[in-house]
Amino acid sequence: MLGVEFKKAPPTVFVIQYQNGRVHRSGSGLTFWYFAPVSTIVEVPLASADWPFVFKEVTADFQEATLQGQLTYRVIDPQRLAMLMDFTVNSRGVYTSAEEPPEQLLGQRLVNAAQVIAKGIIEHMSLKAVLGSADTIVPLMLNALRESETVRMLGVEILDMSILSIKPTPEMSRALEAESREIIQQRADQAIYARRNAAVEEERRIKESELNTEIAVETKKRQIRETKIAADIAVEEQRTVLIEKQVENDRKEADSRAYALEATLKPVQSVDWRTLMAIGSRNGDPRFAISLAFQQLAENASKIGTLNLTPDLLQSLLSTGESQNVRKDNRSHS
Repeated sequence: MLGVEFKKAPPTVFVIQYQNGRVHRSGSGLTFWYFAPVSTIVEVPLASADWPFVFKEVTADFQEATLQGQLTYRVIDPQRLAMLMDFTVNSRGVYTSAEEPPEQLLGQRLVNAAQVIAKGIIEHMSLKAVLGSADTIVPLMLNALRESETVRMLGVEILDMSILSIKPTPEMSRALEAESREIIQQRADQAIYARRNAAVEEERRIKESELNTEIAVETKKRQIRETKIAADIAVEEQRTVLIEKQVENDRKEADSRAYALEATLKPVQSVDWRTLMAIGSRNGDPRFAISLAFQQLAENASKIGTLNLTPDLLQSLLSTGESQNVRKDNRSHS
């Protein structure tokens, strides 16, 4: 039939049929016939959609950071959205809007709302804090976006949001990389220093152990020397006792000999020496008699006037004494 069209919508598409400026029917997944010349068909997708975003913001230290991520949303009030944006389709299901497709415009509006929220968060943070705070920024942006008036007005629900990367400018990235390299190098130097310090400390403990061992050995050697010295002292003390005993014994022996000699000589102490000389001359030695005679002459020298002693006389007397001694020795041997 001329002008009559058939429409069959999937369950994820909300269809609104306007006829003569009024809503004739609406719903998701509708199937119906309609008269095209007097009807306007609007199709609002209900399925969740992912919309990527990339925008740049300035941090508190006036550095530029690029945020890259995506939004996940779905339409929960298609009639409100249809009143704000043109989702009209022709008989072939193609959007009739002369501008960009409405889905793209919807995604861009949501991205703009997310960028405004991100700007309010990032402008109070330094670049380093932003680069390392993706897990902190995402919940803040997601909660703020869900409570945004723009999102409510569009009849959209934000299901999820994720930030895939946060990057600084290339120049700042190289500067941060250099700083990070320096920090890593410092940590490496500290690790090397700690390892060397540990090696030195271990060497010190080894040296200390060796010195303690040497001290223990020297202590043992000193104890051995002290033991030997103590043994030598004991020996010397015993030797001293022995010497004292020997001296005491020798003194007693000398006292005994002195006593014996004194006892022997005591009887002759009162005898005149001349008598002793006379007794001694009885052994037959004429020289002893001659010496005794000369002793008597010496004692009576004052009484003698003249005394002539010739060498021949002395020689004859000595010769006579020697011949007598020889004869006595021969008789004794025989």
